[in-house]
Amino acid sequence: MSIEYSVSPDGEKFPLPTPEQYRREVRRLKTVAAKQKKLGREIVVVMGVGFVGVAMAAVIADTVDENGRPGKFVIGMQRPSTRSYWKIPTLNRGVSPVTSEDKELAPMIKRCVIDKKTLIATYVYEVLSLADVVVVDIQCDYIKESLGDISNGRADMTPLEESLAIMAEHISPDALVLIETTVAPGTTEQIAYPIMKKVFRRRGIKTDPLLAHSFERVMPGKDYVASISDFWRVCSGINREARDRVVKFLNEVINTKDYPLTVLDRPIESETAKIVENSFRATILAFLDEWSLFAERNGVDLIKVINAIKVRPTHSNIIFPGPGIGGYCLPKDGGLGVWAYRHIHGFEDDIFKITPLAININDTRALHVGQLTRDALRNMSRPIAAADILVLGASYREDVGDTRYSGSELIVRRLTEMGAEIRVHDPYLTHWWEFEKQDTYPKKGYSLSRFFRNQDKLSGLRIEKNLKKALKGADAIIFSVRHRHYLDLDPDEVFEMVGNTFAVIDCFGILDDRKIRRYFELGCEVKGLGRGHVRWIKDEVRRQKMKAGHNP
Repeated sequence: MSIEYSVSPDGEKFPLPTPEQYRREVRRLKTVAAKQKKLGREIVVVMGVGFVGVAMAAVIADTVDENGRPGKFVIGMQRPSTRSYWKIPTLNRGVSPVTSEDKELAPMIKRCVIDKKTLIATYVYEVLSLADVVVVDIQCDYIKESLGDISNGRADMTPLEESLAIMAEHISPDALVLIETTVAPGTTEQIAYPIMKKVFRRRGIKTDPLLAHSFERVMPGKDYVASISDFWRVCSGINREARDRVVKFLNEVINTKDYPLTVLDRPIESETAKIVENSFRATILAFLDEWSLFAERNGVDLIKVINAIKVRPTHSNIIFPGPGIGGYCLPKDGGLGVWAYRHIHGFEDDIFKITPLAININDTRALHVGQLTRDALRNMSRPIAAADILVLGASYREDVGDTRYSGSELIVRRLTEMGAEIRVHDPYLTHWWEFEKQDTYPKKGYSLSRFFRNQDKLSGLRIEKNLKKALKGADAIIFSVRHRHYLDLDPDEVFEMVGNTFAVIDCFGILDDRKIRRYFELGCEVKGLGRGHVRWIKDEVRRQKMKAGHNP
């Protein structure tokens, strides 16, 4: 019989568990749970140890009661698929399966697993029968079937629905089920509750499942852990008992003294809060796309305009959108609300105008970078086909190593489609899985490669860690992310490392006027999202050169 393996990002192979290993694992968990119960600890099972779940599990496992003793024992649960099983043995070594710039996460996980022994991981669903609390961190994706048209898409509810049914088969009637996942509004009451209630009836359980919702506001970067433990939470329960239980639980595991809970009446309100919160931010960013184009075409520097506006306190949250928006939430959360209106709540009219439009704009903004790159090279009498183009930054935001829905991915795909040769530098990344495993990542058939032509060769794209090597011989350099490593790059030093003139495309307001001017003086070409004023700088440099040429 052939052995199936789960391969970690660093290449280590873990054989999937055998039936005998399943049986041993169930016995082990029962023994461990009984010991923890004797110590007076509550058993918390975290379903899903991905980006949100692993940090939440660590935060809960690290909490102590008023006497300074651990009050929770946490078991992270991940189903043993070839894609995800590796997370279980990795976590049980005291190693985080998620790479983070936050220096707190790795020591916290090691401390809880190795020293405090309040955190373990498993792959068997039977662990649910041991839980006092189940925290659900299973992704609820929105599948887009076309680029720039969210109406042609759907919420992928199947993984969550299947997991809820399995939970209901195993949990005790008095276990609290806390859904942390961002879900379509109405999910807790109209999808989770009926699924679990039906299973409860079949098991002869007459009480209602204790369901609650409290969405996470997790942010990657240096404050990753704090965005869970020291941040405001919204929560709600399906009935009074569930609401009281979730309030008690959250008060015990996160810092609600400094960041008080907001308790809403019904889960649909909590679910809607997350969707509206993220849709609002996505809309602000999309709003500035048209003004970015206006600025480019009319000689305006949108960066200066925004900074002038932000002086006014009422407008301090206005933000330049860069080459689209990324991360797991903003690009798709509004779609969950639009989908829920029709497919959960049954309305046929079309009330949503701004929310889907904002997502569509943000989804396609990065494609404009391809046009700017083409135009910059044309101004240098160079074709974009076969041009060597360096993309500086693969992450979706500055100073993090997270490529989910990155605008840089679309830049690479469009330029590749146009015939360019791409190289990438990012100080926070070792791999860019959206390309290296584009046949199966994020799952088979759902790579963004399906929206572009000539993408096969991108499977060989690798992150270059040496900036000097990445720059050498580039025809164009695209500043696509505001990593701190790029903010202070000196034009003369960059020119020396490249070894020839090149085009510069500034996607995020990284270059100030002095640097733009210097690149023009060196014979380079400069373009930028929302930076129409570069033409005036270019004209001024040209006039100065002409004037200098006429002087004896």
